[in-house]
Amino acid sequence: MSVGSSPVTAPGPADAPGAPGDPGKGRHLGLALFVIAAAQLMVVLDGTITNIALPSIQTALGVTDANLAWIVNSYALAFGGLLLLGGRAGDLFGRRRMFQVGIALFTLASLLGGLAPNEGLLIAARVLQGVGAAVAAPSALSLIATTFPEGKPRNKAMGVYAAMAGIGATVGLLLGGVLTDALDWRWVFFVNIPIGLAVLAGTRTLVEAERHPGRLDLPGTLTGTGGLIALVYGITRGGEHGWTDSVTLGCFVVAAVLLGAFLLVQSRTAHPLMPLRLFKDRNRAGSYATMLFIGAGMMATFYFLTLYMQLILGYSAVKTGFANLPFSLGMGVAAAVSAKLVTRLAPRVIAGPGLLVAAAGMFWFATLTPDSSYAGHLMPAMFVTALGLGMSFVPMTLGAVSGVGDQETGIASALLNTAQQVGGALGLAVLSTISTSAADERLPAAAASFYRGVATKDHGLVAEAADALTHGYTLAFAGAGVMFLAGLAVTALAINAAKQRSAEGAAPVHLG
Repeated sequence: MSVGSSPVTAPGPADAPGAPGDPGKGRHLGLALFVIAAAQLMVVLDGTITNIALPSIQTALGVTDANLAWIVNSYALAFGGLLLLGGRAGDLFGRRRMFQVGIALFTLASLLGGLAPNEGLLIAARVLQGVGAAVAAPSALSLIATTFPEGKPRNKAMGVYAAMAGIGATVGLLLGGVLTDALDWRWVFFVNIPIGLAVLAGTRTLVEAERHPGRLDLPGTLTGTGGLIALVYGITRGGEHGWTDSVTLGCFVVAAVLLGAFLLVQSRTAHPLMPLRLFKDRNRAGSYATMLFIGAGMMATFYFLTLYMQLILGYSAVKTGFANLPFSLGMGVAAAVSAKLVTRLAPRVIAGPGLLVAAAGMFWFATLTPDSSYAGHLMPAMFVTALGLGMSFVPMTLGAVSGVGDQETGIASALLNTAQQVGGALGLAVLSTISTSAADERLPAAAASFYRGVATKDHGLVAEAADALTHGYTLAFAGAGVMFLAGLAVTALAINAAKQRSAEGAAPVHLG
């Protein structure tokens, strides 16, 4: 399909000297891919690596229960709220330059987080990490388009990028458990320093796209960033304090006003932060909507599986991390396969069945009981879910940037990341509410009863509470399955793009 009356084309290989189609003498695409993949993995895993270390952090720094969640949420808030700004900055000031700025900020923030003497400075460091991630993540995806030739090299790079986006959360859980148990909680931050420095050193292998004329849309920046931060904060608070909480409702009102003003500004300014024409193509808009549902279901899956394995099955932090390895394996295998299939099949033919398989895996999780086995129940359900998600990531990632003008790949990439982050916050908040309500209906204050039973060695109360909590978790898994099915519906109805061009240097990408 063409957008408007003319076909939408991706930047061709002959657009400029040193453009993707001409990697240049001595350019090492393998090293460039490693740099981008390492950066993406580092940014994504930091959303979960601190989860397992939270008890140790709370003990060491005397963090209050109210502030403990903000060690995780502050990162998500800054990351999700500033992605659009980070993506547009890459388009205007140079993708490689902003990628370097983002990684440098992230690495510095990791050092400050590891050295933090109190909860206030730790949360501030997490905010700075989120800022760095928001600057680096959109540029990482758009640098694939400027560094790798169109066709097989770019599809392979997209597959690796999508795999990192998918397995980052499980790697974070594994790494967080190992570092916390073997060394100290501060190493969940310090581990980013050598990775960040290595990525910075390798950025010279990346191709800097031409900087594009324009100026930063200040009214759009203020309203868009403010609206997203209010929305993510409202969603997060709603999951913690209830959806009728006055502050939660106030955040949603502020978000609605600011985002409404943002859309109005974008429709009238000559240099918009988020060009609304990006949504005119049904495939791109469908990719964003699908990624929203994928993010919602996936984030909740990791959260509730971690609780189930640690509380109900009694796994240690390290054992929980290793138990999640089937997710990483399944995601990596499926992403590699789907990166090859995109040149042979249309995106929805790959992503649709993938989301159906992922939903089947979630409904398999919904049959868990307090005494379910790992080998017979958890492990196969994890692998099935990961296979399905891995099949959907690559087509959605490609769909978000295919056919986008070179001057807008940064903001197009940022929108995909924003959809996943906002979806994750929304899905976790909604499904946490469902899970808690269902557990408390079966046993009032089920979580508190569980901890009280453990403390008093009341095995009868522990068993009763474990049954109630498991009931809540299984309903949350079923809800995540429904979210994947909603993503499947969007894919089937909205995405009609043709298969990717397979030839290297293929010129126009005509969207379905």
